[in-house]
Amino acid sequence: MPQAHAPQPLWTIAAPVIGWLLLGGQAMGLGQSLGMIYQGLMIAGLLGGVLAAVHHAEVVAHRVGEPLGSLILAGAITAIEVALIVTLMLAGGESATTLARDTVFATVMIILNGIVGICLLVGGHRHLEQRFEIKGVNAALSTLAAIVVLTMVLPVFTSSVPGPVYSNSQLGFIAVICLLLYAAFLFIQTIRHRDYFLPSPEDAAVAGDDAHVAPPSTRAAWISAGLLVLGLAAVVLLAKSISPLIEAGVAAIGAPATLVGVIIAAIVLLPEGLAALGAAKANLLQTSLNLALGSALASIGLTIPVVALVAIANGWQLTLGLDPASIVLVMLSLLVATLSLGTGRTTVLQGVVHLAIFATYLFMTVFP
Repeated sequence: MPQAHAPQPLWTIAAPVIGWLLLGGQAMGLGQSLGMIYQGLMIAGLLGGVLAAVHHAEVVAHRVGEPLGSLILAGAITAIEVALIVTLMLAGGESATTLARDTVFATVMIILNGIVGICLLVGGHRHLEQRFEIKGVNAALSTLAAIVVLTMVLPVFTSSVPGPVYSNSQLGFIAVICLLLYAAFLFIQTIRHRDYFLPSPEDAAVAGDDAHVAPPSTRAAWISAGLLVLGLAAVVLLAKSISPLIEAGVAAIGAPATLVGVIIAAIVLLPEGLAALGAAKANLLQTSLNLALGSALASIGLTIPVVALVAIANGWQLTLGLDPASIVLVMLSLLVATLSLGTGRTTVLQGVVHLAIFATYLFMTVFP
């Protein structure tokens, strides 16, 4: 008989509220008067918001099941990420036209190598060998490879306009293609071939006690969904608020300014990363990969069309093409992901390889 679902812990309700209270205090000038003390409180509020977001995402996912549960966290984070990028672009004007490229590239590298790598390493260490449905992962990787190359590699080699940019007509066409590809993937994932993205019954049976806990009520799931959006929004805005502190730290160590974008992207992706890691530890690698690859697809498949529309509407030239070193790293990441996830079984070795690429990406960001 399934165990009753536990009530919401009080801290998971308080954390998003505290995050917004800290943002309100920052708006009223408390950050300037209290200095580093208030900055420390905002960092603590940020971490609390991340942990609360993971909890609420798991509640909603347990209610709706896979693969819709994985889509909820990916969609919420992507929507807030897009809103943040568009806001910064509108505030920064034409000087911020590389922001979308830098953010999306960092997101893809963090997910494809950092999150996937740590999940494969920890899951393989705990369970020796893990399984997943290869058809679903292949569908995600093929879609992701197409969108990455079309948006961030192809602009380097076009000739209608100079530089790593698209003309307006090319940009509009690629934006539509991105939306169509992502929509097709969602149709396959949620309707036509939903079974490709479900954990196997054997894995679900040994996933631990959580597999035998009754789903939360509809009311509890709706409350968690609202708190999830509220908490994620607070996480993003808190990360934005402490970005000057991060920028000062990056400048103090003499690292390039692009490292700031990597750090902010990592903070925004923390809820998803922790949720994916928890699934991998529970031997639900399929759920873990659904979260990671689905988030990468949502990030690039939805962000690029929106920022393309903003750039065209404002007459800006949106820079999407990567530099040669970044092209090498992203192509290597796609190749290795295709090979390491190409058998339906993984061990710690694949995790180590992905993390080695991620470490190289971070090193080359600091020491280009």
